[in-house]
Amino acid sequence: MKINQARRVVSAVFLMAMGFTFPGVLYSSEAPGEVPKVHTPASGNVERKVLLDAIRAEVKEMHGLDVIFVVKEMNVSDGWAWVHALPRSRDGSCLYEDLYALLRREKSEWMVAEMPCTEPDNSECIDSPDYFRNIVARYPDMPVTILPKESARD
Repeated sequence: MKINQARRVVSAVFLMAMGFTFPGVLYSSEAPGEVPKVHTPASGNVERKVLLDAIRAEVKEMHGLDVIFVVKEMNVSDGWAWVHALPRSRDGSCLYEDLYALLRREKSEWMVAEMPCTEPDNSECIDSPDYFRNIVARYPDMPVTILPKESARD
């Protein structure tokens, strides 16, 4: 059992190193050596609405809040999306903490893969120095190009 775990760790580290050194290596949907194109759906675009609706449903389930979003960043590529948004109450009277979400399209539906916490000094939260390295290890088929520019992908 320990040998298999060690192999998985070595494989994950290898994939991460390859992804940071040669980003095109991790993507099978593009031509060899080609990095997937990242796009940001425009306001009013159906894809943008579907992505935000998936996050909205997650917020409603987790916190019981009915929110709208001001999008700070939305990067979509190859069935994956990274979103940074500012949630607000529908009437605009309440503003909430920044929200980050990683989404994945499964079949034809966008699903929230994870929403990192924003607590300081928590190794599982977005402010942890290893957060983006860990997310790449957890989702090795995710295009790292969707992650924020200031993340560990650089």
